[in-house]
Formats: sequence, structure tokens, C-alpha cells
Amino acid sequence: MKTPLPEPQILDQIDRRILAELQEDGRMTNVELARRAGISAPPCLRRVRRLEEDGVIRGYHADSDPQKLGWAITFFAIVGLESQKETVLAGFEAEVATWPEVRECHMIRGGSDFLLKLVARDTAHENLLTQRLTGADQVGRVQTLQTIRTSRHLAGVPL
Repeated sequence: MKTPLPEPQILDQIDRRILAELQEDGRMTNVELARRAGISAPPCLRRVRRLEEDGVIRGYHADSDPQKLGWAITFFAIVGLESQKETVLAGFEAEVATWPEVRECHMIRGGSDFLLKLVARDTAHENLLTQRLTGADQVGRVQTLQTIRTSRHLAGVPL
């Protein structure tokens, strides 16, 4: 028997406005957020806290520039495993979760198993990470794609 999917979160226009503003600037004050959402500060704060408690807002972070911090290369790796048993998939996820250079890990469909986003200090470091991937247990194939530039990088989702 399949587990039913969770009901999508019902958000009104004010919630959506709050989320859109926070996706643009998560550091603004509650007073400024309330002004932009068209409500007073106390109900705005209650709405934000409810969105956090419901898991709609998963957290806040600084969007740092990798290159200015010494991470000159961003690349993606498409990884195919030798087996799709859940234990193998979970084991791979657990392994790459310990690598600080792996910034995103997505299980995918369509010919491979995972898409990873990684950062490296230089080409030698990128090559080392690629060798670690190809040498990992149950990894059958790896294709890497190095970014040349990123012309769009948006947080969140369209609201």
C-alpha cells in the first residue's frame, strides 16, 4: 500500500509575499518585512514563525562567493552506481555527505543515479575529487561537467 503524499501547504497571498521577500533578503527586519507584506509587525512575526515551524522556511544562510573564498572551480558530477538497491543508494549518499566539497546531492532518474554539485580549490583538487568518486564503492561511472560561468543563481522557488 502506498503512503499518501502530504497535502500541499495552503498559503495565502500575504504568506507568499512574506516568502518572496525573505527569499530576496533574509536579513531584513520584521518591521521592514511587515511593511512590504502590507501588515503590522506582530502578525508578520507570527506568520514567519508558523512558516518556520511548518518547515516551509527551512533556514537562513549567507550566500557566499566561492571564488572569493578560494574555491575557484564549481563542477557537477553525474554518477551511476553498479546497483540501485536501497542500501547501495543510501551508502553512497552517506559517503558523499561527509565530503565538504559536495555542496548538493540529488538522486536523479534518466540514465544515472546521482547529480552532485562540488567545489574545488583548483584543477588538481577537482581531479582528486573525481578520483575519489570513481574509486568509491559501487560507483560504476562518473561524468564531470565544469562550470564556465553562472548567469543565474536564485534562492527558493517562484511564488
